[in-house]
Formats: sequence, structure tokens, C-alpha cells
Amino acid sequence: MSRSAATLNMTTGAPLPLLLRFCLPILLGNLMQQLYNMTDAAVVGQFVGTEALAAVGATGSILFMVIGFVDGMCAGLCIPLARSFGGDDQPMLRRCLAHAVYLAVCFAAILTALTSLTLGWLLNAMNTPADIYEYAFIYLRVVFLGIPATIFYNLTAGILRVLGNSRTPLYFLIFASILNIALDLLLVLGFRMGVLGVALATVIAQLTASLGCFVYIRRRYPMLRPSREEWRFDFSIALRMLLSGLPMALQYSITAIGSILIQTAINNLGSLLVASVAAALKIHNLALLPFTTLGSAMATWCGQNMGAKSIDRVEEGVRCGMKIAIVYSIAMGVLLFIFGKPMTLLFLQANDPNLPILTANAQAFIRANCCCYILLGTLTVYRFSLQGLEYGPLAMFAGIFELAARSSIALFLAPVWGFAVIRFANPAAWVAACILLLPAYHIVLKKVKSRL
Repeated sequence: MSRSAATLNMTTGAPLPLLLRFCLPILLGNLMQQLYNMTDAAVVGQFVGTEALAAVGATGSILFMVIGFVDGMCAGLCIPLARSFGGDDQPMLRRCLAHAVYLAVCFAAILTALTSLTLGWLLNAMNTPADIYEYAFIYLRVVFLGIPATIFYNLTAGILRVLGNSRTPLYFLIFASILNIALDLLLVLGFRMGVLGVALATVIAQLTASLGCFVYIRRRYPMLRPSREEWRFDFSIALRMLLSGLPMALQYSITAIGSILIQTAINNLGSLLVASVAAALKIHNLALLPFTTLGSAMATWCGQNMGAKSIDRVEEGVRCGMKIAIVYSIAMGVLLFIFGKPMTLLFLQANDPNLPILTANAQAFIRANCCCYILLGTLTVYRFSLQGLEYGPLAMFAGIFELAARSSIALFLAPVWGFAVIRFANPAAWVAACILLLPAYHIVLKKVKSRL
């Protein structure tokens, strides 16, 4: 490894400083990424209208299903790389990287074609209100055509994080976020392109960040360049990569299917409530970023230390991760309970005659979720730890438990109690997932200990 190339080996040293050092750049990067997503919503809500904001909000669950699949797949493909890096097996690291590229290209082609062909059907199946249908279709069509750029970024950023370098993806995301905001203003305000301009800005920014990460890897990590022999396809390695990547991808998508059912139930209540939840979700999703960041850190921590056959450090890191999750959950829960409502005004027009109803509904949604963040923190730590231990199918089954909870609310309770019960769908799903994940983690830990 080149001394100038930044890496962070998590197999030695105190867990808390290592986890925080790894998490902080990822968190800042996720914040920047969320910033330009929030900018999309703010620009649409303020300068295009409530219907356009509702359309972008109504697409959130579909985007979560598809982009979540991409995020999960790329993160899962990187777990074998983390184990090879932790075990200092550079030839296997390069072979795994080559097969990750093969699989990423295949998934990019399949997902782009599949989403483009089924987009209209998905929007109709969700009962998307007629007054926002066209906006939603245009926005999703462009974002789905940009799936290869999304996969490209997630894979290159994931490879850097496997090596403990979480700072470099941050730098490129900062640049991409600034570019996205500038393009939002240019295309929406200057060229009057509406939601089309917002979608184009997002895809262009994502592609820019991915190209930056790729060039950096090529220049700074010569040890990551597979030889011609290492590029040769090996079915056993490809299968290992699939067994790591596919369950993680399906876990995200299974969870998203439940979100789609909830979004469908919300759509049935009209575009006014859709806009309320869209504004609330922008705040809620921002609050979730540290959980996502902590999950990435736990997967890398467990992967590297499993590669080094240090199960005691795995346990120590998980305990430390839970402490971080609890402290953050309490702090953010209190903050959003008090200030969540005024924060939603960023995404709503001040002169909208329905503003009191919109903010009241948004506040009810935020409070129902923020009071249960400790459940989400627990879910995150144990789910990603299982994935880092390469027990991805168990994490996927937790997604099935989440789907069952959300489906029950969307199909059976929402038609009776409406929004009053819909706002508790996420907490119910988190409880269901924890019921499986906590015992599963301890069983896996005992199994791994006996094997080592």
C-alpha cells in the first residue's frame, strides 16, 4: 500500500475513536447528499408549487425501493473486500474488486431497463393522484435513467470506505452538492424546467462525484488494480459476492415495498396529505443520516475484524456502536419533537392557504417517529453488524418483518383510522425487525466463536 494513500485499519486501536473518525466524514458526506435532496424539494416547493412538491414526495418510496436496492447491493459487494483488507490478502482483495465491477455493470443494465419499462405501472399501482402524476413520471424517468451513475458512485465510494478512507468521498460529495444546488437554480429558475431540471441536476451531480472517486482510486491506490489474471471470471468468487450483495440489496427493497404500501395509503388520502408527509420526510430523512452512517461503520468494523479473526473486537465495536446510537437517538428525538414543525416551513409556501393543516400533519408524523429513534438505532447496529459478519440473509429476513408490519398497517388499519395510524408505521416496523435481529446477532456470534 502506498504510504500516501489514506487508509484506516480497524483491527487495532480503541473502538470509539476509530468509529467516530470513520463516521464523521461519511456523516458529513451524507449530509451534503441530503442537502441537495432537500434543495430539490425546497426549490420545487417554493418555485414550482405544492403539486410538484407532492409529486417529488410521492416518488420517495419508489426511489427508496430502487436506489435502496442499489445502495444495499454496492455495500454488500464491498463486505468481502473489507474482510480481505482486514486479513491483509491483497490478491483476493483485487479479485473481489474485479467481480464487484462485473456484477455492478450487470445490475446497472438490468435495473435501468426494468425501471424504465415499469414506471407507469408503478405509479398507477400506487394510486398516484392525477394532479401530480405527470410531475412524478418526469422526475422518476430521469432519475432511473441515471441509475448507472448512482451505482458507479456507490461502488467507488464503498471501495474507499472499505480501506477506511471515508474522507475522499466526502470531498467529492461536497463539490457535487454545490454543483447540484447551482444546477437546481439554473435549470428551474433560469430555464423554467421544473421537476425535469431538478432531476437532471441530481443525476449530473451524482455522475460528477462518481468520476471523481474513480480517478482518485486509479491514481492513489495502485494496489487496487487487478492484473489480467485477476480479472478472469471465477464463479465461486462471483457467488460469494452475490451472497453478500444480493441479500443486502433485497433487504432495502423489501423494506421499501412496505414504504410503497404506506405511500399508497397516503396517496388515497389526497395530495394535501401527500405534501404534508413529503415535507415531514425531508426532516425525518435528514435525522436518519447518522444512523445510516453508523451502519456503514459497523459493517466495515465487523468485516475488517472478521478478516483478522478478532471476534472480541467485533463484540467491543458493537457495544460501542450501541452507545453512540442511544446518545444520538435521545438528542435528535428531543430536538425534532420541539423544532420539527417550524423546520417543515422550508419546504412549504408561506402563502399557501392550507399551511396550518400542512404543518400540523407534518408535525404529527415527525413526533410519532422521533420518539422511537432508539429502536431504529438498535436495528441499525445489529443489522449492519450481521452484514459485516457476512450473514446478510438474516438481515434480509428482518426486512421481511418490517414489510409485514408496514403491510398490516397499510392494508388493514389505514382504511379504518387513516393518517392517525399511518404515522406510526415506521416505529411498528422497527419493533418487528428488532424482534429478529437481537437474538440472531447473539446466535451468529456464538457460531462464529465456535468456528474460529
